[in-house]
Amino acid sequence: MGLSIALLDDYQRRAEDAADWASLQDATVTAFYEHLGDEDAVVAALQEFDVLVAMRERTRFPASVLERLPNLKLLITAGMRNLAIDMDAARSRGITVCGAPTLGYPAAELAWGLVMSLTKRLPWEQQAMRDGLWQTTLASGLSGKTLGLWGLGKLGQRVARMAQAFEMDVIGWSENLTDEAAAQHGVRRVDFDTLLSESDILCIKIVLSDRTRGKIGRAELARMKPTAYIVNTSRGPVIQEDALIDALQNNVIAGAGLDVFDVEPLPADHVLRTLPNVALTGHTGYVIEELYDLVYGEAARLTGLWRDGAPESVLNPPS
Repeated sequence: MGLSIALLDDYQRRAEDAADWASLQDATVTAFYEHLGDEDAVVAALQEFDVLVAMRERTRFPASVLERLPNLKLLITAGMRNLAIDMDAARSRGITVCGAPTLGYPAAELAWGLVMSLTKRLPWEQQAMRDGLWQTTLASGLSGKTLGLWGLGKLGQRVARMAQAFEMDVIGWSENLTDEAAAQHGVRRVDFDTLLSESDILCIKIVLSDRTRGKIGRAELARMKPTAYIVNTSRGPVIQEDALIDALQNNVIAGAGLDVFDVEPLPADHVLRTLPNVALTGHTGYVIEELYDLVYGEAARLTGLWRDGAPESVLNPPS
């Protein structure tokens, strides 16, 4: 009997056409176009499948879910790191977890899109034009302003180059960043307090960890300029959400560009959707055609290799 494969959270209905699933002879492929919801809903929908293909961290796979998926043998995730999967629990149940490579530039491009949206007031001017109005806002320039980067990895480096092309000064901080490493990218390393107080735009490009979770709260937001913007395309929980909402509602900072949230999908009635000084996207930093084609094509290839007993890109190898 052939493999039963589920493609999860295929919001754009792209997964089936993005790969040659027919190359997996006798395999049955089912795409789920909507988020499955809570753990019970995930288990009910996926009990019969041998292989699951997950797009990033859209669906969580803690031990309490994995132990109720008796047929699951292979779980493929987009990317080589997925905090939503309990790797130890998967290993203990004999479930192989493989990672499909992604692209490095889309999230940096989106971060800069949010910078431009905020400073050039693009969402608000577009709405004004749709409402029959003309020139309702006042934009701000970027030349000579300061971009602060929390994180100067590959994505942060890309954003730094974009800022420099707009004649911005770029400062940066992370716990392991050195003066020499920052200078290699034309960035001035500062301490965390200076990053907050000097940035006209604070762009977050750091991974979520115990050290970064909730690091920006009320006290940190209060140190920022009242004219400053914060852009987060990293992970929602690095900022304390209640503190951010309070800062936005009380004009502690000028605004925020957000692609990531504590709860995703962001609930339809969430207060962030209503704030007039926020530009929002729905975790679309990686949602581009080129990445989908790469990820799903690789997922089909990895499935074939695993089926033939030669798995690659295994994220939970035996201890």
